Amino acid sequence: MILHILRRAEWDDARLQGEYRPPSLEAEGFIHCSTVGQVVATANIFFAGATDLLLLQIDEGKLIAELKYEVPATPDDERPRTAFPHIHGPLNLDAVVAATEFPCEADRSFKLPASIRDLPSD
Repeated sequence: MILHILRRAEWDDARLQGEYRPPSLEAEGFIHCSTVGQVVATANIFFAGATDLLLLQIDEGKLIAELKYEVPATPDDERPRTAFPHIHGPLNLDAVVAATEFPCEADRSFKLPASIRDLPSD
């Protein structure tokens, strides 16, 4: 299982379109994802304080597009130089197992929602 952070409006648009194509797909050629063990750090770096987020739980085995694990290309990325899952093509919606609310805490940080804590980590 891999995870993707997105805003509720983006998910609503994807469901209307029948697939998910975020701006990163056009700009970088892939959709950024995280493992269960990576997603909180990702959220804290890129989404601190955001209040309208969802976490998509994606079944890797149902993806139509190619999935590659790659290290971040951004030199100032503070996370360990570990490989992150990247979907190289649009996300087919039938690969999404669940869309879970992902609210930030009062201090603008994130913690793993209870429904995801029990998923296998990395």
